[in-house]
Amino acid sequence: MIVTISISTSPGDSMNDISSGVSAAVADSGVEEGLCLISSPHTTAGITINENADPDVKTDMLMELGKLVPLNDGYRHMEGNSAAHLKATLTGLSVTLPISEGCLVLGTWQGIYFCDYDGPRQRRVLVTIIGR
Repeated sequence: MIVTISISTSPGDSMNDISSGVSAAVADSGVEEGLCLISSPHTTAGITINENADPDVKTDMLMELGKLVPLNDGYRHMEGNSAAHLKATLTGLSVTLPISEGCLVLGTWQGIYFCDYDGPRQRRVLVTIIGR
């Protein structure tokens, strides 16, 4: 089963907590034991899991990614969003989580984030649920 979550992102780089949407998709699926693959079909966006209790974690992550991959660094890609492509590659396009007793298995402070490095845009996240 594949569920699509739609997201409107803000300008520039952003980390959007999609944990509740993914959890709802798992609950609606009726799967009790299995796997949940969360993926981005976009080349300038990624998926990651990190702390969701302190908003400064998102701020720090985006700040450090900006240092690692500067917005302008002599890139040749003519669209002007090479930094977004590089950041998406560093973040990765998917994560896989176990499903147990009908719920995602996440740590106490963990959240699932859709990271957009080329906003604002209308984006999609694909949630693939496999199990019984």
